[in-house]
Amino acid sequence: MRRVHVSDFARYLRTETVGGIILLCATAVALLLANSPARGVYQAVRDFHIWELSVGDWAKDGLLAVFFFVAGLELKRELVVGELSKFKAAILPVIGAIGGMVVPIGIALAVGWGAPGIEQAWAIPAATDIAFALGVLSITASGLPSSARVFLLSLAVVDDLGAILIIAVLFTAKFNLLAAAAAIVLCALYAYLQHRRIRSPWLYVPIALGTWFAVHESGVHATVAGVALGLLTRVRRDPYERKSPAVRLEHRLQPWSAGLAVPVFALFAAGVPVSPSALGQMADDRVAVAVIAGLLIGKLLGIFGAAFAAVRFKVAVLPNDLGWRDMAAVSMLGGVGFTVSLLIADLALDADAAQRVKAAVLIASAAASLLAAAMLVRRSRAHRAS
Repeated sequence: MRRVHVSDFARYLRTETVGGIILLCATAVALLLANSPARGVYQAVRDFHIWELSVGDWAKDGLLAVFFFVAGLELKRELVVGELSKFKAAILPVIGAIGGMVVPIGIALAVGWGAPGIEQAWAIPAATDIAFALGVLSITASGLPSSARVFLLSLAVVDDLGAILIIAVLFTAKFNLLAAAAAIVLCALYAYLQHRRIRSPWLYVPIALGTWFAVHESGVHATVAGVALGLLTRVRRDPYERKSPAVRLEHRLQPWSAGLAVPVFALFAAGVPVSPSALGQMADDRVAVAVIAGLLIGKLLGIFGAAFAAVRFKVAVLPNDLGWRDMAAVSMLGGVGFTVSLLIADLALDADAAQRVKAAVLIASAAASLLAAAMLVRRSRAHRAS
């Protein structure tokens, strides 16, 4: 029997289909635990504090920063040497992300106008979950061109950054200017070391941890540190290098991101009650209904409409190997809210209202995943047949 080495397992985890399956399994386990007799134990573990943060907060603020760092590395690589290196290609997902935030917010406000809590909850459908969306795409769209994945990754990163900016402006109880300044200085030091071609992890690891801590203490969501450092990492390979720093780091960290960071986050974030009584309460809550409408309808209309308008008026260009039906399927996938949507629900609403709205986010995300999966499978078959 062939012996399986750690490197083999890491290579296995690097395949996005495997990462997506692990993520979906973690979500299913969380829902089962939260709606079973083990609910008390599950909540006790999630709420157990280590230093100043609960286990759930460590997963949300700490482990998820690793995923955002890997996403930032990949986005930087695409912007500098990949498919987004030309302005009109790079601007398309940015415009799509803006449309995918503005339209869902508008629909949520229209549906929930006058309902108690909508003035805090309007931003919940603005976010697209990178990890879940890419997981669904990897499982169902193997026949689609790689440009579909690049578009979705870029759109979701911009989308989540916009949502995190909303959190920073509207839901940050206090802003620590000194900590923010320290984060900026550490980011500048990281960029300088990259410029000087310094490679020692004994310098980079403390800087990364210090940046994460400074961003967290500033009041801004700590995952911003991951994106910032990812975007500051050098992606062009020097003549004496086999691989650039961005490629090396992505190769080393992606298995940890896919196999540990994101699944553990999902395990503690997706555990919300979905009993018949909870669903009945959700259906009677106009804010919850507004969130569902924003994610399911607003994301599709906003992303696809903004992208179509940008191409129509020659502000951006559509990738040569993607058609508008492909874009519609990817736009539908934008309705997978999850991570940041759940975060905003926790920050914006009291505990009872947050539970109902989080159930709405999960239902809308599941529906968007299933609809997008059906569309993506059909488009994959069409591309394979052509």
